[in-house]
Amino acid sequence: MARIPFDIVLFDLDGTLVDSSGDLAASLNHVLKAMGRPVVDLETVKRLVGRGGRVLIREGLALSGESSEALVDEGYPIFLEHYAAHICDHTRPYPGVEAALDALVAAGASLAICTNKPERLTHLLIDALGWRGRFGAIVGADTLAVRKPDPAPAREAIARAGGGRAVFIGDSITDAETARAAGLPFVAVSFGFADRPAEALGADAVIDRYAALAETLAAL
Repeated sequence: MARIPFDIVLFDLDGTLVDSSGDLAASLNHVLKAMGRPVVDLETVKRLVGRGGRVLIREGLALSGESSEALVDEGYPIFLEHYAAHICDHTRPYPGVEAALDALVAAGASLAICTNKPERLTHLLIDALGWRGRFGAIVGADTLAVRKPDPAPAREAIARAGGGRAVFIGDSITDAETARAAGLPFVAVSFGFADRPAEALGADAVIDRYAALAETLAAL
């Protein structure tokens, strides 16, 4: 294939590279049950994912009543413990992801992750998927003092991966705003956890399957 015009391809994780909705939903519902709240369904969780675990808990609680910071503080450690123990029970890469990553590397690109999942949990998941060594940099929610949509984590991931011209692949408005703030081209996936259609994210391109990624990047 033709060489793509990017040195770094930067990815979001949840809803972009992997469908982690089942494990995130189970962990959120574990918290809600522990706090005497009704559980939420999988499709609702998909709309809430993307801004980190604390926001997921806050919005999950808000569906059934009070959602104070004190309650989030109470629920967050419960969430982290459960999720770490069940981080890859149901999580799977989206179809074609690994072949697409291999194609990008073969085309001369380095790969990096910029996620709002805590860094420790990100590494746990990457290892559970057998992806250790695939990415030149992994920047999580707590790697820096700020998280997406602040552009600093994306810029840090690019720098750690070797620097150069970069493109960001994601599924949500948080990712779109991050790319815009960092001055990066943005490619949206249509199959992630976004709370709006991918076409509404203001992306430079939208892909419906990973088999189209390398060709899409080559055309940007």
